[in-house]
Amino acid sequence: MNTNTALVMVVEDEVQIAEILIAYLERAGFRTARAGDGDLALQLKQSLRPDLILLDLNLPKRDGFAVLSSLRQDSMIPVIVISALDQDVDKLTALRIGADDYVTKPFNPNEVVARVTAVLRRSTGHREAGLVRIGALELRSEAHEISVGAVPLSLTPSEYRLMEFLMRRPGRVFSRGDLVDACLPESEALDRTVDSHIAHIRRKLSEAGAGVELTTVRGVGYRLDPT
Repeated sequence: MNTNTALVMVVEDEVQIAEILIAYLERAGFRTARAGDGDLALQLKQSLRPDLILLDLNLPKRDGFAVLSSLRQDSMIPVIVISALDQDVDKLTALRIGADDYVTKPFNPNEVVARVTAVLRRSTGHREAGLVRIGALELRSEAHEISVGAVPLSLTPSEYRLMEFLMRRPGRVFSRGDLVDACLPESEALDRTVDSHIAHIRRKLSEAGAGVELTTVRGVGYRLDPT
């Protein structure tokens, strides 16, 4: 991914500050979206799937700490906190919950853009290295392993191929035929073979507490969703 085509969501209730950030980001080539409160931020995260979030902490409806905690339950979207809270305890709390960086107000907009670029490059580098995280699941393609925490899932080769394919495309629906073509092309697998594999994978994910769900979309196929 070219980092400068990334979608950055600015979560900030002060309109003037949000407009400054958006202007500098768009000048640098980024696409932008804005949420003015914590609840809207979480709604837009689901619908827009931003590549990075700039997050204020003093937000109406749901504060930034709560937003960050909710995000980290099912997402590894990079988050840079931008806040007037400049005490070490606030910074450490945000970083402990899962922020990737912390900028205090007042800020230099050019510095924020530079930090956005740096965090996106790090995030893209992890993905290109073969690391994918969804819920509590981690896919490490170089190790040919999918794990929950430090515990690898015991998957057959066919189950691994199906999970790798779905983990790299979360939220997208694929028909049984799509999954056969993409993951089982050299076999004589039928639609019911995919159903059998999915049933086994679901049981293993549930037993491991993986934090994801293989959702059946009636009349269409399957998709992988964080729970």
